[in-house]
Amino acid sequence: MKNAVVTPEGDRIRWVELPGEEPARVYVHGLGATSPAYFTASATHQLLAGRRSLLVDLLGHGHSDRPEGFSYTLEAHADALAAALTAAGAKGAELIAHSMGGAVAIVLAHRHPHLVSRLVLVDANLDPQQPVPVMPGSSGIASYTEEEFLSGGWAEVRDRVGAHWWATMRLAGRTALYRTAVHLVAGTTPTMRELLLESEIPCTYLLPEADGPLPGAEALEASGVAVVSVPDCGHNIMLDNPEGFARATAAALARD
Repeated sequence: MKNAVVTPEGDRIRWVELPGEEPARVYVHGLGATSPAYFTASATHQLLAGRRSLLVDLLGHGHSDRPEGFSYTLEAHADALAAALTAAGAKGAELIAHSMGGAVAIVLAHRHPHLVSRLVLVDANLDPQQPVPVMPGSSGIASYTEEEFLSGGWAEVRDRVGAHWWATMRLAGRTALYRTAVHLVAGTTPTMRELLLESEIPCTYLLPEADGPLPGAEALEASGVAVVSVPDCGHNIMLDNPEGFARATAAALARD
């Protein structure tokens, strides 16, 4: 496992790295997840193997440090990831980013465009949301105050999200999980969707076919974003349909 200091306080982002050809591919997990658990099978799939691959855990998640003083805004996550990629010499990388990680990847591409040559967004958050009590995920977490979440709300979330998601969510720092969810729900200014519409970096957006048309797909496609539906899967496309995900991702990375 490799690591880099990404804050003035010495906090470290860690990643699993697979050797291969450049440019690097960087895999970024969603809220309460960890990239090695979600992306190892994809990175080693015959359609995607052979490229230098960094399976990165964002601050507060997985194997990375969990600083209590970090803001965990999408911009702060993007800047910390930029510091890690710079230390790794991974300029012009292809980012494959899921859910919340996709929102971070969009912000990274906007703030540090020299680090990103291509985006594959996997059912990524594009728009602000409203906190919704008793819902799993970011909107449910954001319905608590920070004090409520840390003093017991996290256990209610644990019971709602189920054993599969909790297996990785429990590795995240509770402050990190809460603040990341709150800032993900709030979104950015301009929004992630607006940043993506303005971006000149080649991008493909993957979504589950069962979800139906992506809202705003026509505008995204008019701006150059390819919108691709993947069958037989839910939100965790890479886990639910590994073959379909690998095919769609390989095609996205081969786009002109």
